[in-house]
Amino acid sequence: MIDQLDAEPLPRPSAEALAHSDRMRTRIRDAIAARGGAIRFAEFMDLALYAPGLGYYSAGATKFGAAGDFVTAPEISGVFAECLASGFAEVLGTTGGDIVELGAGTGVLAAGLLGALEARGVLPERYRIVEVSADLKERQRRLIAEEAPAMSNRVEWLDAPPAAVDGVIVANEVLDALPVERFRVTDTGGEYLGVSGGDRGLRWVTLAGDEPLRRQLQVIEQTIGARLPHGYVSEWCPPLSPLVADLSSRLQRGLLMFVDYGLPRRELYHPQRDRGSLICHYRHRAHADPFLFPGLQDISAWVDFTAVAESAASAGLVLDGFTTQANFLIDSGLPDPEARAGGDLRSRVELSRQVAALTLPGEMGERFKVMAFSRDWDGRLPGLTGKDLSGSL
Repeated sequence: MIDQLDAEPLPRPSAEALAHSDRMRTRIRDAIAARGGAIRFAEFMDLALYAPGLGYYSAGATKFGAAGDFVTAPEISGVFAECLASGFAEVLGTTGGDIVELGAGTGVLAAGLLGALEARGVLPERYRIVEVSADLKERQRRLIAEEAPAMSNRVEWLDAPPAAVDGVIVANEVLDALPVERFRVTDTGGEYLGVSGGDRGLRWVTLAGDEPLRRQLQVIEQTIGARLPHGYVSEWCPPLSPLVADLSSRLQRGLLMFVDYGLPRRELYHPQRDRGSLICHYRHRAHADPFLFPGLQDISAWVDFTAVAESAASAGLVLDGFTTQANFLIDSGLPDPEARAGGDLRSRVELSRQVAALTLPGEMGERFKVMAFSRDWDGRLPGLTGKDLSGSL
């Protein structure tokens, strides 16, 4: 099942946007033809999101915020960055070093963290942003120059994470955008749901399973303690574990944190979640058709946090905690709207709205999780001192 799909119709893209999507669709069809008539879904998703000049994250359209397709937690409220900074200040105070942010979006989290850490008197030596999109790099530069001009000289952009990091590595809503394979369980094992295309547009096709898929199904069934039913459809993210292992190996001393929507493996692959978690976002509408506007819409899937924990532990990191975003923010010292806004009713109402969006179960509070690991750091983030869900992994 896919959560919170919108029933109302999607807005019609402009003629220019539709022309861009048509070029993206042609690029995908060329890849399909080169593969003999079909590609696996992970290749389609990689092209739709990251094809140079055409993919959703590579082209110049607005993606984040009110004018885009979705809103992330740092854009909802600056208190998100403030809460993260309360923990990061402790790490930096002990280890020194840098903050490395993967996929910084508009740059609003970077600007917020720098401001909050400056107020605490604990700034990183450098704030290093790993960003693959030239368009987003430029947007990040502009926003940081506007919002945190005194700290701009501490910020640098990288195409890949540094070889060695002392300090903090943070990835907010990055793992969910990794390309996933889609699969369906059959009586004889599993098959891939791939993508084909012709004059009638892109469509789903079945492709033969292989040994990696067989092993992944075996891991899932061992975790949930049952066979997945015939016809069960879900997703699996092959790049997830290698990425987490790579980041873990680069952390020399300090903290590695992920914030994303997802579940432990036994919940993510519960037999009742038989349609998977693939979801698309276009102009703040959520829907289930990844072929609708390729290049114009976000495509993502929920994160297997058990796989994240296994990969980091295999690289020698210590799991410091796993909890909901709501628990993490509250235990980090989420400000009280009345105390923060004082007698300003409008400010109090707006801050209350922001806090609700970040913490309520029907909003981001329960769907989003926070997971943190450390190496050679004995402290603990304030946000992980309360309700720990590590036992569910």
